[in-house]
Amino acid sequence: MDLSGFAGTLLLNPRHAPERLAIDRDAGARARATIASWPGYTPTPVTDLTRLAQTLGVGRLAYKDEGGRFGLGSFKALGGAYGVFRVVARRVATETGQEPTVAALLDGRHRERVAALTVSTATDGNHGRSVAWGASLFGCRAVIYIPHDCSPGRAAAIAHYGAAVVRTDGGYDATVRRCAADASREGRILVADTAWPGYTEIPGWVTDGYTLMVAEALAAIGGPPSHVFVQGGVGALAAALAGHLIECAGPGAVRVVVVEPDGAACLHASAAAGRPTAARAPVHSVMAGLNCGEVSTLAWDVLDRAAFAFMTVPDDVTAPTMRLLADHRPPIVAGESAIAGLAGAIVAARDPAMRAALQLSERSAILLFGTERDTDPAIYTEMVGRSAPEVLEGSGRGHG
Repeated sequence: MDLSGFAGTLLLNPRHAPERLAIDRDAGARARATIASWPGYTPTPVTDLTRLAQTLGVGRLAYKDEGGRFGLGSFKALGGAYGVFRVVARRVATETGQEPTVAALLDGRHRERVAALTVSTATDGNHGRSVAWGASLFGCRAVIYIPHDCSPGRAAAIAHYGAAVVRTDGGYDATVRRCAADASREGRILVADTAWPGYTEIPGWVTDGYTLMVAEALAAIGGPPSHVFVQGGVGALAAALAGHLIECAGPGAVRVVVVEPDGAACLHASAAAGRPTAARAPVHSVMAGLNCGEVSTLAWDVLDRAAFAFMTVPDDVTAPTMRLLADHRPPIVAGESAIAGLAGAIVAARDPAMRAALQLSERSAILLFGTERDTDPAIYTEMVGRSAPEVLEGSGRGHG
């Protein structure tokens, strides 16, 4: 792969002031302890991309692979399902006067109460799969809305957990609005991973769930990195990461760079405007999980101060970066939305101006999050030229 062919844009955050943020330590700690008690929990692995780090002239590239998370294929398993758990636990506590344990919900002691609940969300695939899984795990019903261009494979993965799937005729942002309106009318509980004025509590729970991934990464690499390049989307993951890093390492200790596809860059647009701002229309990216045109206001409240910089990369980096990881030894399966952070790090390290602005050097330790594996196997095979099983069997030439 010709790394020199990568290009992108960089915007340093003029309002970077992480010391002004107040982080709710208890909420994140509760989420991490709860999720770690679920059946099948195990930390996901961190792999060092040693040769690539040498090529880019940085000290370390540590890649945390979320592909194995609870068998759902993405980090979203941490957030959506935890949001469902909190909704279900609150209902039981309201009716019984006592907060239920995870075990009590899993073994069906509150089955009748929980079965009367219906949760709902809008998704491009991964978050909806997590909400559907959480509903099946804790015993409630789920209705999941998907945009018109959500792939059949991702829709089927959601339906696998017993959720009703509603395909709309709009894009992701219109689907969010349709889902919220229907949930209000039908008495469903919205478990969204994006927030807006008047709707912040449940998205806050979802974001709290993501902090477990960050805590695992810090434990695996032995402490805070100097930089994190992280995917954008509506901003929930980046906000969870930035907030937990402030909690663990202190304000400003880690430079958080938020990376988006240039066709769906609502966070970059918001940073440029100094307020939540929609991405330039038409919103489109092959990075399906990042194909978002409107920022989560809850996430923006954090990123407006905590993000060091915002980057965009073009869609044409997607397949080459996926192939780069497939050719790594050991091979890494990364879906379309998993590679934005890595692509941003490559762009920045190769560009002298960006490298200087971000203070990258041969001593820099960069943390990356591979947020999904082949959550649509057909799309992955088309983009990489091999299926995930073929990649993991070691077909093709590789490098460490």
